[in-house]
Amino acid sequence: MHIIDIIIFVIYFTAMLGIGVYFFKKNENNEDYYVGGRQLGAWHIGLSVVATDVGGGFSIGLGGLGFAIGLGGSWMLFTGLVGAWLSAVVLIPIISKLSQKNKLFTFPQIFEYFYNHKVALIAGVISAIGYIGFTSSQLLAGAKLASATFTEIDLNAALIIMGMLAVVYTSIGGLKAVIYTDTVQWIILMAGLLFIGLPVSYYKIGGIEVIRTTLGKEFLSLGNVSWQQIVNWGITIIPIWFVGMTLYQRIYASKNEKEAKKAWFIAGLFEWPLMAFMGVTLGLFSRVAYENGMFADFGNALGTTLDAEMGLPVLLNTVLPAGIMGLMLSAYFSAILSTADSCLMAASGNVQTDILGKIFKFKQNAKFQLRVSQVITLVIGGLALFLASRMTNVLELMLYSYAFMVSGLFVPVIAALYGKRPNATAAISSMISGGVTTVLLTTLNVKLPFDLDANIFGISTSVFVYLISSLIYKKKYEKYNRIKTRNT
Repeated sequence: MHIIDIIIFVIYFTAMLGIGVYFFKKNENNEDYYVGGRQLGAWHIGLSVVATDVGGGFSIGLGGLGFAIGLGGSWMLFTGLVGAWLSAVVLIPIISKLSQKNKLFTFPQIFEYFYNHKVALIAGVISAIGYIGFTSSQLLAGAKLASATFTEIDLNAALIIMGMLAVVYTSIGGLKAVIYTDTVQWIILMAGLLFIGLPVSYYKIGGIEVIRTTLGKEFLSLGNVSWQQIVNWGITIIPIWFVGMTLYQRIYASKNEKEAKKAWFIAGLFEWPLMAFMGVTLGLFSRVAYENGMFADFGNALGTTLDAEMGLPVLLNTVLPAGIMGLMLSAYFSAILSTADSCLMAASGNVQTDILGKIFKFKQNAKFQLRVSQVITLVIGGLALFLASRMTNVLELMLYSYAFMVSGLFVPVIAALYGKRPNATAAISSMISGGVTTVLLTTLNVKLPFDLDANIFGISTSVFVYLISSLIYKKKYEKYNRIKTRNT
């Protein structure tokens, strides 16, 4: 890598740390640290939402899908558009009012409001585990990108460097640092992809004629994806808009309901079609480059095994000139950090407010609680780094984390928000059974009908258990009232 690229890269990272330090001095309490003072506007929130949701994991993952199946992989983020707009219409009006009334900080506090503290504690544990896994996926995405670009650095060394940077500026700066860096990072990524990555890569691989002669026509077809795959993506990604702690934090941070809704509509459009097609197209370009032997100098000659998710980073390193490479690399690291920092904040909020806060009585001093929050964020960041070092596939780790949260939390939160009589016992049974079902089916590699995802069966189990538990409780309650009436 040229010295010019390294200088640009260092300047970028220094700027990100500078934002963290700036807000470290500005934050006065947990209201600032976790929900940005509840005064942020639609564009900052919207860009932060899409930067967090798409981020580095989906950016690298989309590149891998484009490498493997072509444009059909774009349907994955169409489910993100559906989830964003659906939650804007049916979720935000309820949650925004609750947040303003009760000054909420975390997603599991919704469970405490509708159920009780035990349900909130279990929800906090599930959410924290899911977001630690999700943070790990982003750090792994950054490590893959760095190790493919800086050939002198192996994957583990790149993971440590990336992880330390993300953890430090997130832990000191809080949500404001996260959202404002997300805005900058998303603008950098969009500009980098539109004006550098796509046109330069297209030119270097030889244009449309080379693409058509190198790849089968299925790579240019939106139909090159099975209905099972679309269902699996939909059942995993759409519900995350109803159970994602990072998303609830941004609803809480919005000035009002109108601004939050606007932010969600903005985020949906950026996800699909904009980011979806840019990501898979670059992945498709990397497949063309690989098939034509352009990666040979990097030890990936045609015939050798190449991780599909490494195709995009290797393509950028192959086709971009000095100076431009540093800008483009900064753009992709922007996407990665924008998700890693948000997920780290989510996990930290869960651990402090929903788990430790239920067990220990922290001092009410605002500065003391702020320092505790920062220490917790550092510790969780270290745990996420360790988990990332044990995984190999970014998209797989992301979807596992999504599936675990969705199968455990989606049914109880829908019952709480829209049911007539939310039942705490049914909620606990539903969370545990749904999460456990998904984990067991996944870890045991159970072959499921129609190649459907384990998450579908986890959610189905969660629904069944919630309904049965509610029915049993209702009968016991009616029997208790009849006995009580006879005795009186």
